Amino acid sequence: MTPAERLAALRAELARAGVDGFLIPRADEYLGEYVPPSGERLAWLTGFTGSAGLAVVLMDRAALFADGRYTTQAAQQTDPALWEQRHITEQPAADWLAEHAAGRRIGYDPWLHAEAALARLEKPGVTFVPLPANPLDAVWSDRPAPPMAAAQPHPLRYAGIPAAEKRATAAETLRAAGEDAVVLADPHSLAWLLNIRGGDLAHTPLALGFALLRADASSELYMEPGKIPPETRAHLGNDVVVRPRVELAAALAALTGKRVRIDAEATPAWFAARLREAGATIVPGEDPCRLPRACKNPVEREGARSAHRRDAVALARFLAWFAAAAPSGRESEISAADRLLAFRREVPLFQAESFPAISGAGENGAIVHYRVTPESNRPIHPDECYLIDSGAQFLDGTTDVTRTLWTGPGLAPATLRARYTRVLQGHIGLATLRFPKGVAGPHIDAIARRALWQAGLDFDHGTGHGVGSFLSVHEGPASISRAAKPVPLAAGMILSDEPGYYLPGQYGIRIENLLLVRDAEAQPDQVKPFLEFETLTLAPYDRALIDPALLTPAELDWVDAYHARVLALVAPGCDAATAAWLEEACRPI
Repeated sequence: MTPAERLAALRAELARAGVDGFLIPRADEYLGEYVPPSGERLAWLTGFTGSAGLAVVLMDRAALFADGRYTTQAAQQTDPALWEQRHITEQPAADWLAEHAAGRRIGYDPWLHAEAALARLEKPGVTFVPLPANPLDAVWSDRPAPPMAAAQPHPLRYAGIPAAEKRATAAETLRAAGEDAVVLADPHSLAWLLNIRGGDLAHTPLALGFALLRADASSELYMEPGKIPPETRAHLGNDVVVRPRVELAAALAALTGKRVRIDAEATPAWFAARLREAGATIVPGEDPCRLPRACKNPVEREGARSAHRRDAVALARFLAWFAAAAPSGRESEISAADRLLAFRREVPLFQAESFPAISGAGENGAIVHYRVTPESNRPIHPDECYLIDSGAQFLDGTTDVTRTLWTGPGLAPATLRARYTRVLQGHIGLATLRFPKGVAGPHIDAIARRALWQAGLDFDHGTGHGVGSFLSVHEGPASISRAAKPVPLAAGMILSDEPGYYLPGQYGIRIENLLLVRDAEAQPDQVKPFLEFETLTLAPYDRALIDPALLTPAELDWVDAYHARVLALVAPGCDAATAAWLEEACRPI
């Protein structure tokens, strides 16, 4: 079917369901950022392939809402005759619904929306109707089957804490709150709590499923038994019962009179509806695995350091290769990304990319989350910017790094160097920050923007996101963004530091390292505990893009010290030619 035929077929199905519109989020029933092919409903209907967004279909009009990372991409991938384009922050879907859907019944799939997300869409005059079946699925005739990859034990030498100990700690949280059970709807929580990983998603090692954790530390894992091989069954132990997902409704119905915790931000609305029908008391509260998962234990912290040191060798090999190859004009966005992946595949404990590499040359680098395709792939020309944002999944850690490179030969133009250097100043400002405990991501986002703001510049995305331990490259609950919830940063969290600047149609600049939050050494007269960041990523910055005259002496010293550290830690693992290139790339500015 054409995009127009798909939209028409969905509208016909909505008419049969007795509703005037329908919500299509970029989510499956696990409400994660990444979904398997069977959950790509938004992409199937609209053509938009970004990792966040919402479509609203009415009988006479339809709109696609995306954030600043994806506004350019959304406009390129969708038909303007079918879809109105809206910035989801500046033009919220709730306001659009209030204007265009007043007095109408808007259907939604209760498996695909958290109750908190639905509440943010509510406006007087708009009625939301949960539907027993998703009408889009009824017209998606060639929808792929759900994934069935096996769940595998995550060894203790990487996990750091036994699963039984994690369950006991989480159960104690429930008992202290007077709760009988918690619904775990986030597969990341299952992975962390039970020390399991899987292959249901291409870049995030999850085994998709749900769980109930009870106050006695026992747990029921709702996952197809065919996904649980004997070694995983043995690993889970006797206190974890595996049941097929079809038994989930009956399990919730049996919780009559029980106090059950629900994370309203991370749990499909279907669960709360079933629990209310059962007569259970729903207690709003955060998933008890979320914050402990974010605060990496000592084994996970050391694993992150080790993974980044190994990953740095692949990065150095790539950067040395690129410096020689780029001026020729014979490489492309795809060939460059493929070369980096080839280097990473030779690194011990490598499992997969942590996301599809963002490999953007020239004007494509200005598309914040650009995804190169055979159709969009273009040559990398001499004398232009090239942005490569990539990462890897290792058994002991997850990496994510961005470098903006000048393809040369020679220095970049002065204006470009000035803008790159202002991005670098923000990057350094965040990396060197000391801050008191209790400070949250929104409180420090401006640090990374200060140098850009002074020149009247900015970027339309957050400065940093959390990163998992051989889990998702985007992990909550903490992030560094004006729009983020004020979750205090805590020792053991890993966050990205990635300010940028984008000139549509010309180039994009982004510089990204991962930072580990750690306790800071006490200073004289200090009256409260402070935290600081340890930089994990080890890759040189492109000297051809740096204007040293804009950097303060302290910033110059930081860059030189960082480069000296990169050389000392990475060069011993490199071949002679790469080590020689790295020595030149890391010499003092």
